[in-house]
Amino acid sequence: MGAVERMERRDSDTAAGAARGPVAPAAPGAAGFAFGAADEERRHAVRRMKTLATGLLLAVAVVYVLAKWAGSAGAGGWTGYVAAAAEAGMVGALADWFAVTALFKRPMGLPIPHTAIIPTKKDQLGQSLGDFVGENFLSGEVVRRRLRSVAVGRRLGGWLADPANADRVTAEVSTALRGALTVLRDSDVQAVVGEAITRRAAAQEIAPGLGTLLERVVAEGGHTRVVDLVVARAHDWLVEHGDSVMTAVSGGAPGWTPRFVDRKVGDRVYKELLRFVTEMRDMPAHPARGAIDRFLRDFADDLQSDPETRARVERLKSEVLGRGEVQDLIASAWGSVRAMIVAAAEDERSELRLRVRAALLSLGRRLAAEERLQGKVDGWLENAAVYVVTTYQREITSLITDTVAGWDAAQTSRKIEAHIGRDLQFIRINGTVVGALAGLAIYAVSQAFGG
Repeated sequence: MGAVERMERRDSDTAAGAARGPVAPAAPGAAGFAFGAADEERRHAVRRMKTLATGLLLAVAVVYVLAKWAGSAGAGGWTGYVAAAAEAGMVGALADWFAVTALFKRPMGLPIPHTAIIPTKKDQLGQSLGDFVGENFLSGEVVRRRLRSVAVGRRLGGWLADPANADRVTAEVSTALRGALTVLRDSDVQAVVGEAITRRAAAQEIAPGLGTLLERVVAEGGHTRVVDLVVARAHDWLVEHGDSVMTAVSGGAPGWTPRFVDRKVGDRVYKELLRFVTEMRDMPAHPARGAIDRFLRDFADDLQSDPETRARVERLKSEVLGRGEVQDLIASAWGSVRAMIVAAAEDERSELRLRVRAALLSLGRRLAAEERLQGKVDGWLENAAVYVVTTYQREITSLITDTVAGWDAAQTSRKIEAHIGRDLQFIRINGTVVGALAGLAIYAVSQAFGG
């Protein structure tokens, strides 16, 4: 029995042939396994339990020897019962020692098949663990049933309905928004926005839409206010700049006409022009206004149906979009929007944050009270979760299998033994006790029926 105890001590203090001494952190190839103070304490506890289990094995061996000696010396029939119990206890102890040791290493260093299970079957165990998790934790039905029992919608509603939680979410969203806008490069965003607007505007013909809009405006009389404004401003300008009009008319007269004739003509032109504009301003039914209405209606119809007019509008659109000033205006819009959003996100009393907070509180109250909305939210979450686990199940389980496959076999064995080895030694102790009781019972029955 001394050889077993020495073998256990050597196996406890070494891993893969390492010498006895303090355990150093695992090498980088050991996938991050390192033995800390807690692991060392567990290993000491395992050693103590191994000593106890081995001591119990030695004790029953001693009892067996003494019982056999006492029986040969004529001590009585009781020695047979004791020897049988001790013998069966040794068998049970040795069998369980072999079983426990075979999990982590080869007993006595012998190349016995199906031993050193953890070091040699590590990758298969990792694959089995991944398959187990995938089948029992990542199936669509399991995820759906679990989420349905949690009632995420109702709980989320109750949580958001608390003003403190709504404030917290608002602050977190604002922080994330500021961070995202800070990380983004203005030049990149401006280029994307400019390209998106230009590409969309270039791809879509605008003439029919403009024609429809103009037709609706004219039909509803919306253009009359523009005409009123134009003629009123024209009247005021003529009143203030009459001399300029007469000078322009006189300056365009032939050189051989008398000056007083030029002034007469200029004065007449000015008065007629002023009268015309005044009548347009004061007479809603003025014929010129009707002419403008007819022109706008015809133009609206041409924008929708006349190929030449539509082509001219498209050419004009392309020329406008191609101008550098327009592109600069589109690009600069992002800077203004970004500055506005950042300022609103930083200000706790800004309209943006107040509206977000109010929306969260309203959503929380509705989620907490409306079962229909709760069902919708729960359904969305269930469908999203089921999609993720069913679509990426292999990727999720491969995280387990690949991680286990990357572990060092010896270090893995030592780590697992440090965590469960103490409980496994109780198996050896129980095997000794149960074996002894079973041997005693079998001997007693054989004596009773066999004479």
